Amino acid sequence: MMRSFASLAVAAVAALSVSQAPLAAAQTTLKVSAIPDENPTELQRKFAPLGKYLEARTGAKVEFVPVTDYAATVEGLAAKKLDMVWYGGFTFVQAAQRTQRTAIPLVQRAEDAEFKSVFITTNPSIKTLADLKGKTFTFGATASTSGHLMPRSFLLQAGIDPDKAMKRVAYSGAHDATALQVAGGKVDAGALNISVWEKMVAEKKIDPTKVRVFYTTPPYFDYNWTVRGDLDAALVAKLRQAFLDLDAKNPEHAEILKLQRASKFIPTKPENYAGIETAARSAGLLK
Repeated sequence: MMRSFASLAVAAVAALSVSQAPLAAAQTTLKVSAIPDENPTELQRKFAPLGKYLEARTGAKVEFVPVTDYAATVEGLAAKKLDMVWYGGFTFVQAAQRTQRTAIPLVQRAEDAEFKSVFITTNPSIKTLADLKGKTFTFGATASTSGHLMPRSFLLQAGIDPDKAMKRVAYSGAHDATALQVAGGKVDAGALNISVWEKMVAEKKIDPTKVRVFYTTPPYFDYNWTVRGDLDAALVAKLRQAFLDLDAKNPEHAEILKLQRASKFIPTKPENYAGIETAARSAGLLK
């Protein structure tokens, strides 16, 4: 049974160990976080060079604040304990709702304009979505766009209600965990974002001759960097421009982009996530 976002949010307040005091108008420390869609060590590794770059471009100290779950990032931004967050599309929709639509989506990767999820399995009898009926299955985190919301939405569009048609539905908590659970035979199949899948195959953490993709979703908007709406306007402008200035032809920038799994960053806007909000309401994941 899925836990509601409201109940997760209550736990998130205790989970987010950040200063209670709002930042001063003269911004000296930028508190940044990210949805925990991969293990904490990997998130820290990916952010470190980007954090140093943003410090140089903005003049503010940048502090990465790890969190225990997706809801903690939403509550952190709403409570002004976090200033900028790497959100999935669904979590951004939740943050926008929680902040009375004041949260500002700054930029997204070019890849996020046409993001996809993949369904994977080791079971030779599973070739289509219809073959998932009566099987065990895992999504990622309940608040994940590419690990839960959009895969669930496409299943429902195919006439498959996972909570009724499948033998058992689980939630791994992260994309890499989903892949490893499928590879380890703990579930018949699972869904995760295509970026993490390709990364794990490239790093030989998953053997594609044993774990295979049997369905790839149509494209949708996904991840973005979002700031709280009352952050200093000059700082917001510096942050946006810093992301837009990242150039793959610059060796230092190329390393940052590689870790972010991005070719470049482009501007984004709230309207890009209207489809995700509609999907979330249709799936009963957002009121």
